[in-house]
Amino acid sequence: MTILRARLSIHVAAVLFGLTGIFGELIQASAIAITAGRAGFAVATFAMLTRLQGGKQWRAISWHSLAVLGLAGAMLAVHWVTFFIAVKIGGVALATLGFASFPAFITLGEYFIFREHVSRKEWLVLALVTVGLVLVTPSLDVANQATIGLLWGLLSGLSFAMFTLINRHATGHLSARQVAGWENLFVLVLTLPFALGSIAELDALNWFWMALLGVFCTALSHYLLVASMARLSARSAGIVIALEPVYAILFAAILFAQYPSMRAIIGGMIMIGAIVWSSLPGRSGSARAK
Repeated sequence: MTILRARLSIHVAAVLFGLTGIFGELIQASAIAITAGRAGFAVATFAMLTRLQGGKQWRAISWHSLAVLGLAGAMLAVHWVTFFIAVKIGGVALATLGFASFPAFITLGEYFIFREHVSRKEWLVLALVTVGLVLVTPSLDVANQATIGLLWGLLSGLSFAMFTLINRHATGHLSARQVAGWENLFVLVLTLPFALGSIAELDALNWFWMALLGVFCTALSHYLLVASMARLSARSAGIVIALEPVYAILFAAILFAQYPSMRAIIGGMIMIGAIVWSSLPGRSGSARAK
């Protein structure tokens, strides 16, 4: 995959990710049931494509790679469950704005875990994201439902940052389909035992929404994300995915008349603006050479 195709793929993935919260709002099921369902449809999609193309997605993989993919899958499961909880409690806008904090968590992870250099510009971006989050926060009262939803969104952002960092060690020698297929399989295995009761009660319409979520916003978007990360750095990928709230808030406003407050809009603009600014030409936003 060329750098240009990687950048195009990550932008398509961002749009699909933006629809995730919409399906989370539409599907009348628990967060863990939605997570298990989307993972199940994604695994089925990858398995079908692999069978049609005669691939070996489920074979020829080392135990070490399985361990890394299992850890990434666990972080992905936490990310999805916490994100859907945030959607159910605080709405699509707050959930996605909380999630948009994950590039800041990536920067902290690369600094404290991988001991990578972080420039003053990146620390400034981190500070601006923090200011934006303060403005987005509806209330300092943790009993406030919207604030609780935002906190779940922040946890979703943290777990996605960990997932992104772990994926740096999973994309080097494995195909994007292998990585995405195995990670979704681990999500399914981890969540299905806790979701069987809720899944059994879904009606036809909810299954339809679940199928769209699993095939397009999970299998396709996950494949595009992992494929692009084979050519882009974690921060470069994170910058584009951080635009998800723009799409999500737009979709939520059109479909559900969910409008964030002016303070939340200003905070979101500061966050997203800072993240996009960090992607401008410079050391922090450059693509990883291959």
